[in-house]
Amino acid sequence: MNNNTVYVLVHGSWHGAWCWQRVQPLLTQAGVANHAVCLTGVGERAHCLSAGIRLATHVQDVVSTVVANEWQRVVLVGHSYAGMVITQAAYDLTTLMPNVVQSLIYLDAHVPYNGESWASLQDPQVMALRIKEARTAGGGVFLPPPDASVFGLFGADREWVNRRQTPQPFGVYQDKVVIQDEVLAALPKTYIDCVSPALPSLQISRERVQAAMSAQTTKNATDFDKSWRRFEMACGHDPMVDQPQALVKLLLAAY
Repeated sequence: MNNNTVYVLVHGSWHGAWCWQRVQPLLTQAGVANHAVCLTGVGERAHCLSAGIRLATHVQDVVSTVVANEWQRVVLVGHSYAGMVITQAAYDLTTLMPNVVQSLIYLDAHVPYNGESWASLQDPQVMALRIKEARTAGGGVFLPPPDASVFGLFGADREWVNRRQTPQPFGVYQDKVVIQDEVLAALPKTYIDCVSPALPSLQISRERVQAAMSAQTTKNATDFDKSWRRFEMACGHDPMVDQPQALVKLLLAAY
């Protein structure tokens, strides 16, 4: 690995930069520069929550971080919802700073195509439930956090995450990524699939990656198919919390 490469860690919904606390020291010990971005309106920036926060806001959080630090080589790591964020950020950065994005790592995350939203990558029943939840419990401004047990966390880990989770800005839910699929098609991508238990809302993205992997040896394989690697973890949705050492090994193997 080029020692000038920075791993940019982007948390998922209801989380914050805090969720990488157990991962970052391990990356640093391995000689890997890293930075955890906190997205606007959640986590350490929960005080910024507003109805005006959109997917573009979170994308700009990532893009501005890379640009302001003048990093020349980055690996974008997106957990869960942040698969949407790093996909758009990778496209935007590529237009601003060609060759800066070295790889994308989707950690149990959504994998969108052009014109897709976080909502559209979920089962219609889940989508309807979340929209109703945001309108009733969140006043149309936010999605309230679930109990961390749905992420496969128990005991002290569950309590740790429950204490820190904050409402997720609802304005990001139905915003679509606007990219040219072919621009990112050949960019190296890794999917880390957390399968015990597997989060049902990621099924569309999970199947998309599995189809790409299956197509890699066929004569009709596309650049998108060939660009993927996939690792599996026998854990729930938050391995940065309950399996940080195993996760770091995969993050390093992915690039």
